[in-house]
Amino acid sequence: MGAQATQNHGALMDSVYKGQRHIYDLTRKYYLFGRDTLIEGLDASAGMRVLEVACGTGRNLAKIGKAWPGVRLYGLDISEEMLKNARKALGETARLGQGDACAFDPDETFGEAGLKNVGFDRIVLSYSLSMIPDWEGALDHAASQLAPGGELHVVDFGDLKGLPGPLEGMLHRWLAKFHVQTRQDLPQAAQAIATARNMHLSSKRGKLGYFQLHVLRAPQ
Repeated sequence: MGAQATQNHGALMDSVYKGQRHIYDLTRKYYLFGRDTLIEGLDASAGMRVLEVACGTGRNLAKIGKAWPGVRLYGLDISEEMLKNARKALGETARLGQGDACAFDPDETFGEAGLKNVGFDRIVLSYSLSMIPDWEGALDHAASQLAPGGELHVVDFGDLKGLPGPLEGMLHRWLAKFHVQTRQDLPQAAQAIATARNMHLSSKRGKLGYFQLHVLRAPQ
């Protein structure tokens, strides 16, 4: 996204979550499925650099820190409102920064010189691509930030085709209230990026097509 588009999207997310951030984790646990499956599959070890792009309240990073002790946590979000919650939740256990998922510079965002040269061992995109206008750009930029042999783990809404028609329609309308769009062509986009970057891709379709989970692994 351009500078103006980034600013506009950040302002939009701030307006959506200024009040919602206080109840976000309580409400989202009832319909953001697959997040803990992603965390369980990270297979991270102490010392690894783990970044969540669009980290929101920090809920996932906190769970990652507990599931994989000793990892170095980083979180990026375009919404300063959401980062307020993340800072309270994570304290000094993670480096947090505000930025655009499509164009962030790790060194500048996290104040750590040389970070973009070594890359991240694990990067997480959890129910974020469905909210990012240039989601394909965000996915590709995340892939470009991996260390050799690093992995990009993505979970988001699936095709929802296993849900009864009325329920599927109701869910789409509910998500639209929060500027969320399901990315049904995410599998194809992930495959295109994997092919272009010589990465290995593995994918999983959640029950009833509710969520999709993709892992892109960079070459050594």
